[in-house]
Amino acid sequence: MTYLAAAIQVSAGSHKNANLERAERLVRLAAARGADLVALPEVFNWRGGRADERAAAESLGGESLARMAALARDLRIHLVAGSITELAEGQPRNYNTSTLFGPDGSLLGVYRKIHLFDIDLPGRVTFRESDAKLPGAQVVSVPTAIGQIGLTVCYDIRFPELYRELVFGGAQIIAVPSAFTFPTGEAHWEALLRARAIENQVYIVAPAQFGLNVHGFSDYGNSMIVDPWGRVLARAADQEGVVVAPIDLEYQQRVRRELPSLTHARLRPQHKSS
Repeated sequence: MTYLAAAIQVSAGSHKNANLERAERLVRLAAARGADLVALPEVFNWRGGRADERAAAESLGGESLARMAALARDLRIHLVAGSITELAEGQPRNYNTSTLFGPDGSLLGVYRKIHLFDIDLPGRVTFRESDAKLPGAQVVSVPTAIGQIGLTVCYDIRFPELYRELVFGGAQIIAVPSAFTFPTGEAHWEALLRARAIENQVYIVAPAQFGLNVHGFSDYGNSMIVDPWGRVLARAADQEGVVVAPIDLEYQQRVRRELPSLTHARLRPQHKSS
């Protein structure tokens, strides 16, 4: 099976409806270019200050994901709806949640970001995601008609054990919607994406935010699609847009057959993804 995947790059702000309209326009553009799998970046629907986050958070049944479900159904695509700030009822913090919709608009998977981004690079970036977010606990991999899709978010890419668990649970394509900072992205983004693709012999679809954000630092962009051999098939320029590349599951099987590192692995995760 061969089909096209698309990674979308945006610079989201605090005007939710404008962000959603932009996302819808770019998803439609990706579908018009032939993509059957489309992925949006982390927090694609809203980025704002901590004081406003609670009001901007939504349930899984809220407007943002309802619009994404309708879009997937209208275009008959699989859609990774990046991530949104999901309201955690009764909790002082929220979740950073990625979702996968099928071509009938059904919600196929919900993943709450496990690894939260707390960083202090003096003079460059200081950010504590855990001040406002709760960590998830469930590894999520979803069988679909276009292959098994694993869900991760941004900072997760630094934790290879998560990707190992996904691949031994059957994942063939792993989505990494992100908002990588410029200093960490410039140093590590491509290396991390290619490493996870190579060691797990999977396709990586990594849409990203770019440009100066509402927190006062810049996001790296460079949305990418990487194949199981570690080749960068598509990379976004420093602008809003869509990149498209083929997903070839027969090629993936050949890579795994000719270089069977996964079958040679002696250390395996102890519990399965779902």
